[in-house]
Amino acid sequence: MSKSTSPTSDEIKQHAKAASKDLGDNAREMARDAAGAVRDQATHQAQSIKSGVADEVSDVASALRKAANDMRDGSPQERTFGQIAGGLADVSDSIRGKDLGEVAHELSTFAKRNPMLFLGGVALAGFAATRFATASARRDEDAQPKTASTMSSGPSASDATDSYTRHVPKTSGGLS
Repeated sequence: MSKSTSPTSDEIKQHAKAASKDLGDNAREMARDAAGAVRDQATHQAQSIKSGVADEVSDVASALRKAANDMRDGSPQERTFGQIAGGLADVSDSIRGKDLGEVAHELSTFAKRNPMLFLGGVALAGFAATRFATASARRDEDAQPKTASTMSSGPSASDATDSYTRHVPKTSGGLS
């Protein structure tokens, strides 16, 4: 008897196992690479947001410092605004110098030690954000060129005509 050249069932199983293992290894490697890319993108986004927050805090500190300088020297308001501006400048520097995890941990610790101050700060930040958003919307609105259609507060005459012609059935011929 001569030996057959066709693969045996054991060889087929071995080949299938090896192919399955290779496929699994490739899938795990691709998943690790994808997770790494997502993690890198998330870190980049977080750093960008952190930098934006630090810039905003710094801008608020500058505005408070300017307001303090415009007030009467030695007045309680001038001293208070100056102290707040200095504190916000320190916060901005602290945000820039730490990673996001450290900032979150410090914020959590601060909130646990000073819950009323934390809630007051959050409320103040909310009011400031609302005012900022409102002012930005007005500035964007003012920057748009005025046309006859944007200055009109109600529907135009052409709107009324269009509405009328849509709802009135067309008749054949002239007036009856």
